[in-house]
Amino acid sequence: MINVDFIQEIYFTVRQNKLRTFLTAFGVFWGILMLILLLGSGAGLQHGVEKSYGADARNAVTVIARRIGQPYKGTPQGKKVQFYESDIAAIKANIPGVEFISGENYTGSRWNREVYITHKNRSVRFGVYGVTEEYFEIKRYQDYVAGRRLNRIDNDEARKVVVIGTAIADALFQTREQAIGEYIVINGVSLKVVGVFFDKGWNGRMSERLYIPFGTFQNTFGEHGIIDLIAVTPEEGIDPFRFEEQIVSLLKRRHTISPNDEKAIFVWSNARQAYQFNQLFTAISAFVWFVGIGTLMAGIVGISNIMIITVKDRTREIGIRKALGATPASITLMILSESVIITTIAGYLGLVLGVFFLESANQAIVSSGAQLPYFERPEVDFSTAITALVLLVSAGALAGLAPALRAAQILPIEAMREE
Repeated sequence: MINVDFIQEIYFTVRQNKLRTFLTAFGVFWGILMLILLLGSGAGLQHGVEKSYGADARNAVTVIARRIGQPYKGTPQGKKVQFYESDIAAIKANIPGVEFISGENYTGSRWNREVYITHKNRSVRFGVYGVTEEYFEIKRYQDYVAGRRLNRIDNDEARKVVVIGTAIADALFQTREQAIGEYIVINGVSLKVVGVFFDKGWNGRMSERLYIPFGTFQNTFGEHGIIDLIAVTPEEGIDPFRFEEQIVSLLKRRHTISPNDEKAIFVWSNARQAYQFNQLFTAISAFVWFVGIGTLMAGIVGISNIMIITVKDRTREIGIRKALGATPASITLMILSESVIITTIAGYLGLVLGVFFLESANQAIVSSGAQLPYFERPEVDFSTAITALVLLVSAGALAGLAPALRAAQILPIEAMREE
């Protein structure tokens, strides 16, 4: 049952010292507000990075041929390493646990003006990529806004079809849906648009691509049997780090590359990147908690000091209470309650305001349609909010403990002498 007189007494004491109470509460309010904002900003950074680098399956491995870094068994330094379709067959035959694998060839880019893509009187320059149907199992974040993706029949028959990103569709057609069934010309070859996709990878820049069947690419650009890079994902339960090592080791043996040559083959492992990012964000989170709790502790020290002054100012009052029969436990509870209530209210206001700022920022980003690089959905999860509340109550009790114990030890006869 709530003791109304007890609550009213604490309220009266707080009102009698408004400025002191405000200064005491502000330190806690500011500390918890900064903690919530820092944690929310860290979460926004983590979400943004995961979105930007999340165009592939979480365990995908991409292998790109570079140049020989050191001579080995007759292979000269500086020679360009070249992958072939036979390398894909070798990986399938010798590496256990391959789920999906695709070669990828590419030419041109938005900045390299080698490839013109035209439709009627409109022309743009973007990168063209030749892939197999398994590529789209590896690139799992493509959302098709119209049409379909490339399939096995397209690849087997080297059909003259293409799927285009929303950036290309917006540049060449009035609407994205209108692009389906229309023909675009790439390098003098007319290709039918069968799909329009949006890919959120690399902050949406993956939507600036065109994909055509692997065989069609080879026929169009005359690169039969040659592969620029290999993308592969292991089956569930396969160690991605061991899987990556096996692929690189196999390719080095096939192309007479030194086992110690780190330059000849570039490997992008999503699992390894995820591991490194997790370590980074764990460190950032620990730093944020350290700074936030440090700020909060400063507020706690301030509360403790203020409560000590309060006890000193109320020494005579406390002595009278004890003379009238108040127990040390009741005096301790009175001081602790004041500390906990001030801390909890101030901290709760800081928590609510921090969450409000984060939600407002999130809504502003969503409503404006802004694409902030590496930043998305700043938020604080429920468990973090609960942890913060527990910290608040604990902090209030800790701040008031020393003053409360001091008050409980005051002797009535000595307190009555206080002026």
